[in-house]
Amino acid sequence: MSRRMVVEGFGGSGGWALALGKRREPHVGMELDRDACATRAAAGHPTIRCDVTAYPTAPFRGRITGKVDSPVCTPYSRAGKGLGKVDQPLVAQAIDDLAHGRDTRAALRDECADPLSILAAEPMRWHHDLRPEWIAMEQVPDVLPLWQQYVDVLTAWGYSASARVLNAADYGVPQTRRRAVLAASRIREVVWAEPTHYDPSRGFRLWGTPWVSMAEALGLQPGLTVNTRGDRPTDEKGRAAGGNEFPADGPSQSLTGRARSWWVLRSGNQDRATVRRLDQPAPTVAFGHNAARVEWVLMPDGRERRPLSVEEAAVLQSIPADHPFFGSRTSQFRQVGNAMPPVLADVVIGAAAGPAAEQLGTEHALGIAA
Repeated sequence: MSRRMVVEGFGGSGGWALALGKRREPHVGMELDRDACATRAAAGHPTIRCDVTAYPTAPFRGRITGKVDSPVCTPYSRAGKGLGKVDQPLVAQAIDDLAHGRDTRAALRDECADPLSILAAEPMRWHHDLRPEWIAMEQVPDVLPLWQQYVDVLTAWGYSASARVLNAADYGVPQTRRRAVLAASRIREVVWAEPTHYDPSRGFRLWGTPWVSMAEALGLQPGLTVNTRGDRPTDEKGRAAGGNEFPADGPSQSLTGRARSWWVLRSGNQDRATVRRLDQPAPTVAFGHNAARVEWVLMPDGRERRPLSVEEAAVLQSIPADHPFFGSRTSQFRQVGNAMPPVLADVVIGAAAGPAAEQLGTEHALGIAA
């Protein structure tokens, strides 16, 4: 290991890696999940399969340029039990201890209501030992107080550091995904890029671009329709059996003439489902074991439905539709939902490391029609 590189502490399936690859930054990710490692390998991202909490920092001493981390968000996610908020004082203690060279992770983890909460302190071990040139981190918004603690420590060490909550849709991701992010550098001032997109529901602006809608990201231009037949077999003439076509870009008279019908993306269980029209960005895509609950639904009565595909979910994360996800369908959806959107990753890396020579785009489109 002789080259200087960026180290990904929780590599996942490659969201940060896609942004780093676009920037031509040498990088290596550490990841424990077997399927995510297979996905990274197929996509060409160097990976060490390991438990990052047990991996030594010494092999990277003097060889690290940047450090990026998206610690496991389950304890802090509002879609979960929220035990991370209960554990925050213990995690804050672990961060403070690691910043002073004291490793109390094991003892504090045993006190946590959710043992995964302590993972939010893990990056500080690497920062203390290696002092990378720049740092980029991401988590759900409720982790912002912990990120502010990192800012205080890094600033005391001489870094320029800043943490805030960003909405991925403000930078061209077709998804209103809000994330607590941190950028720090010991060689330059941290400068956040201004949003490039805006919420059109709040009125027209003379600058910027309206949020990218699902229809736009998925290649459903005005006037196109969506077919409900999914992946059903075709007849001898190559036509899919069954299914109806309805407009993708807004309400229109249904085939029966009884109601005005249009497609929405429904995410969540029956009581708390988030519904978005195709002319809007997607809500935050988070799957876990609930991938089957994210589906296209024909409104207003929901009589036609089709599950969201892995490829469509990837595009809504600003990941190319052909990204080679491995594992079961549930595993693939989980990898998509856990990934840092590459477009947003580039914004955070840019704040810490400076502008990229080559910017990411959201040109990867995939039609919904089967």
